[in-house]
Amino acid sequence: MPFSHEKVETSNFLLIVLILAVVAVGGLVEIVPLFFQKSTTQPVKGLLPDSPLQIAGRDIYVREGCYNCHSQMIRPLVAETLRYGHYSVAGEFVYDHPFQWGSKRTGPDLHRVGGKYSDDWQRLHLISPRDLVPESIMPAYPWLEKTPADAGSIQQHMRALRTVGVPYTDAEIAGAPAQLAGKTELDAMVAYLQGLGLALK
Repeated sequence: MPFSHEKVETSNFLLIVLILAVVAVGGLVEIVPLFFQKSTTQPVKGLLPDSPLQIAGRDIYVREGCYNCHSQMIRPLVAETLRYGHYSVAGEFVYDHPFQWGSKRTGPDLHRVGGKYSDDWQRLHLISPRDLVPESIMPAYPWLEKTPADAGSIQQHMRALRTVGVPYTDAEIAGAPAQLAGKTELDAMVAYLQGLGLALK
């Protein structure tokens, strides 16, 4: 028999090629249909693209590594929906590039944190977390209050987001630097946090 079990098992190269082929076919079968489902490609009703200030806040969120301790994905489990609210759906994240899903829970999930606390609470929590939550192990971020928000690259960032499907207009992009004028990184971070999960409360 020219293509026997023994030949596959004794040839490292052939075994690797066949494993890669099986994984590729399995991956395509699971992933490709998602590109054609409206629930994964269309925004949920009421979802708006992030404002320039929220985009700057998201960049700070990623830069400071907040995703290492906080997920933004509420799983459809009773314990999670009771604590955090409605489970996350793909349509809420169509404008996120890359999305911040994950299952790391050193700190609470942040997907529905928008509007849960006041702006002042969010500011104080970022500057001195243990003043509000004594058992918190989150580090403080006092420099955010003193650092101006980066208005220099916001237009380029918005153009890049428009390239991947976020519906920003030329007027919105042109007016973006003005929206960051006089704002700090703390303002941006609070704006980003306060916008999380509002479309599907």
